[in-house]
Amino acid sequence: MAPRREFRFNSNSVKTSKKSTKNWYESYLEWGKFISLFTDPKKLFLIGRLFIILEIILNVLVIEKVPYTEIDWKAYMQEVEGFLNGTLDYSKLKGDTGPLVYPAGFIYIFSILYFITGRGAEIKIAQYFFAVLYIVLLTLVFRIYAKTKKVPPYILIILCCTSYRVHSIFTLRLFNDPVAMVLLFASLNAFLDEQWYLGSILYSMAVSVKMNILLFAPALLIAYICNLGLPFLIDNPFAYIKGAFNFGRIFEFRWTVNWRFLPEDVFIHPYFHVSLLALHVLTLIYCIPTWIKYMKSYAKLKHVEKSLQPQLKKKEKVDMSTVSQLFIFPMFAANFIGMAFSRSLHYQFYIWYYHTLPYIAWCTDYRTVIKLTILGVIELCWNTYPSTVFSSVSLHICHLMLLFSFIKDKSNREKEK
Repeated sequence: MAPRREFRFNSNSVKTSKKSTKNWYESYLEWGKFISLFTDPKKLFLIGRLFIILEIILNVLVIEKVPYTEIDWKAYMQEVEGFLNGTLDYSKLKGDTGPLVYPAGFIYIFSILYFITGRGAEIKIAQYFFAVLYIVLLTLVFRIYAKTKKVPPYILIILCCTSYRVHSIFTLRLFNDPVAMVLLFASLNAFLDEQWYLGSILYSMAVSVKMNILLFAPALLIAYICNLGLPFLIDNPFAYIKGAFNFGRIFEFRWTVNWRFLPEDVFIHPYFHVSLLALHVLTLIYCIPTWIKYMKSYAKLKHVEKSLQPQLKKKEKVDMSTVSQLFIFPMFAANFIGMAFSRSLHYQFYIWYYHTLPYIAWCTDYRTVIKLTILGVIELCWNTYPSTVFSSVSLHICHLMLLFSFIKDKSNREKEK
């Protein structure tokens, strides 16, 4: 007969069980912290630093491994050369692609590049200059996103990894759009830091490079728009205004990204242009009252922040950085509305709103899957060359979905009141 075993309480097994449970909770918490790096908007700048480093490496690889494509660089240098030779009459400044159609800031900045690159011949130097611009732009954009705490950090993966077209605009095409956008985002950062004088100067400089920056301006008065253009205004003011800020310019149908589904005669018809302008203005009129409320609230809350700060102890701090959303959203939304009703969008224009799209998407009430789908479809549309009826229609559908969300949000707020 087998001996009977007595039941004995094993304290070691209990301790082991408690220890394993504790380890599981600790590992879970650690995993939770890791996941929060990609989902918590407050930690966006930490991930942003990593992506800045990766982008530096990527831009070097692109410059060294991918062939440069000539489009407008030679024309830029020819236009600048005319100015450096003493021509101040805008109607006489021309390049291979036609007459000069950019404001005076473009001339001054690209004159510097003209000398740095050996009269435009050293393309590699120009490419590295634009790579630096790209890193500066990302830093400025990430700073706005980190300050507003609106967008989750994993969106940076989308911004950096799906930006084939944007990388091309910077380092492989050398368009002037990046220069304008860097100045624009620098001005927005200055405004958020309450440096209104500096912000106004930077914004005016951005406008002086390319007039698409005016899309951001419905709520912003431009005080310095003609400062850099003074010599040209003195010599031939009519030619300068007509050339640099030509709102009647006719775009070529072959380059359009957004209106490929229209017949060409409709695309170039003045009535079509007037209709788009009317829709643009009416949409702005509808949205501006809400934006004024946002701006007033922003001003009041910034005043409260300044009033509270002296009353707090040195180590105490009230984080009111999210009020920046009240300032940034109207700026991004005004530009987006301008893009949605644009007479024509060319491929290099993508950079005009690329870095604002995730923010715009996260200001809607759509589910995350829908937001990501919209961003993905927009990216595909801009990377379809040449554009097709399907890509153009899809782009408009995505624009309208985002725009509809703004309108619906405004209507819901008014109903609640």
